[in-house]
Amino acid sequence: MNAELRLPDPDNLTEVAAEREIAVAEGDTLVRVKDLSVVFGGLTALDSVTFDIRRGEILGLIGPNGAGKTTCFNAMTGVYKASQGSVTLEGNSLLGLKKHRITRLGLARTFQNIRLFGEMSALENVAVGLDARHKSGMISAMLRTPRHYREEKQIITRGMELLEFVGIADRAFDKSKDLPYGYQRRLEIARALATDPKLLCLDEPAAGFNPAEKEELMGLIRAVRDEGYTVLLIEHDMKLVMGVTDRIVVLEFGKKIADDVPSAIREDPAVIAAYLGQEEPDGSA
Repeated sequence: MNAELRLPDPDNLTEVAAEREIAVAEGDTLVRVKDLSVVFGGLTALDSVTFDIRRGEILGLIGPNGAGKTTCFNAMTGVYKASQGSVTLEGNSLLGLKKHRITRLGLARTFQNIRLFGEMSALENVAVGLDARHKSGMISAMLRTPRHYREEKQIITRGMELLEFVGIADRAFDKSKDLPYGYQRRLEIARALATDPKLLCLDEPAAGFNPAEKEELMGLIRAVRDEGYTVLLIEHDMKLVMGVTDRIVVLEFGKKIADDVPSAIREDPAVIAAYLGQEEPDGSA
């Protein structure tokens, strides 16, 4: 058993997030993943996975190592090519689109391995995301038109707001490569939020964090949700997932085995068997 994939103590109910009402109409689906499969050279990494993401929720996507979480994540965000199935965001198909088009439609992501512009400041990294949303073109920038100046001021103002939101405004002008690891993680979230996404996808944002940093991250993820964003979270730390998500989808060997609220997931026999290698009641492994 991988200790990193430990389920929370079943006797400790405080480790499970309280269920809450999603402040949207029932059935208000933001993202729909249907029969999504990914095959690599004859190996099926993702096998007909279907789930919805409701507007305004934090959805966790979990499973043991090799379950297909990252494959699913990458297929949704344009990194991998799906072999079959569909992924729609507000009815718009995402499959087959370039990554910048997916971003334009409203999906932003962070990466398990931090991908920042190391020689650029924290503010400049966020400005990259903000700049993509503005309309003035190269000629306007070269001529330094009034419109360009207005947009430049808006970018700086909004960039500082985002850095303040994630708690690193005090390092706004430091090169991102010089920031502490935890600040770099937060900067990635700020840069993703700069695109004003309808869905923010977080790929193992707690990787490398100590317990105190994980607690702070949980607060930040909740704050992101409370600002009106919808969040898809992949994370190995089960205490964090159980403590922050509204609903959880569980994968094993590329297939979906559960989709429910945290309090139900933590007691699901199939989920426990997937993580702990226990036998299910019928004797199957």
